[in-house]
Amino acid sequence: QVQLVESGGGLVQPGGSLRLSCAASGFAFSFRTMGWYRQAPGKQRELVASITRGTNTNYTDSVKGRFSISRDNAKNTVYLQMNSLKPEDAAVYYCNARHPLAAGWVPYYSWGQGTQVTVSS
Repeated sequence: QVQLVESGGGLVQPGGSLRLSCAASGFAFSFRTMGWYRQAPGKQRELVASITRGTNTNYTDSVKGRFSISRDNAKNTVYLQMNSLKPEDAAVYYCNARHPLAAGWVPYYSWGQGTQVTVSS
């Protein structure tokens, strides 16, 4: 049974930092490209960062230079270090694996509960 459990969110002031974690189980984590998504109220869920099994990373333009994705295959965990947070980064953050057969970035598993990030003074 696949599980994706996100944690590490919270309330932070603009300019602050948070580190999110996603503990994965039930699948071959080390073989999967993993990604972090976010969904703000009234907006579509968007992919913000991804990391391949070979640790190549990719970021959406709005977070480049501020966010950093990493993984620990021994712990089946993917991380998102978020620095210089802005109010527009506020959202529920989710992780997922990339569908191995899809041409583009398509989430593979059912979503976890996500972790709420609030950026406010």
